[in-house]
Amino acid sequence: MTVEVPEIPRTERVELVAGETALVVVDMQNDFAHPDGALFVPDAEKTIPTIRGLLDRFREKGAPVFFTQDWHDEDDPEFRIWPRHAVAGTWGAEIVAELAPRPGEKVVKKLRYDGFYGTPLEHLLRLAGVKTLVLVGTVANICVLHTAGSAALRWFEVVLPEDGTSALTPFDLQAALRQVAFLYQGRVTTAEGVQLL
Repeated sequence: MTVEVPEIPRTERVELVAGETALVVVDMQNDFAHPDGALFVPDAEKTIPTIRGLLDRFREKGAPVFFTQDWHDEDDPEFRIWPRHAVAGTWGAEIVAELAPRPGEKVVKKLRYDGFYGTPLEHLLRLAGVKTLVLVGTVANICVLHTAGSAALRWFEVVLPEDGTSALTPFDLQAALRQVAFLYQGRVTTAEGVQLL
């Protein structure tokens, strides 16, 4: 059986107000984005320069930057689903060096796929006056998608640069883009298409 991916609308240029827009870097940690990581996503490493470029632009404009960080106890029930990964305080749980957060940038430790579940992320975004989230990172159809969904359900606008997002398979990436664009009315674009005003 062949399954065709419905057409995913893409926006070439998305103009955003810097003071109302946050970049959220999802789970770009050693266990996912480094070849020696426990759950290495091969395409995640390739997105690092793209994400770094976005980080630089957000930082230059003084726009808010947030990071989510998968953060598990040694006996986390999630390890019944996935192999052991992102254990609190280990090298694997650290954000990759190329994207290291700067002082003042918020790092939100999370227990499950969704960056909002059981975390202060919404509160921190509201305090910063954020209305729109630019989401990048990994894994597209898992933590990125669930964070995008939670953002949309909280009435944040969602922008997803597909070249800054990675998945384990091309199908998984396309499925995530489809859900973000169709179900959550997010805008799919490229890193270059994100224009901060």
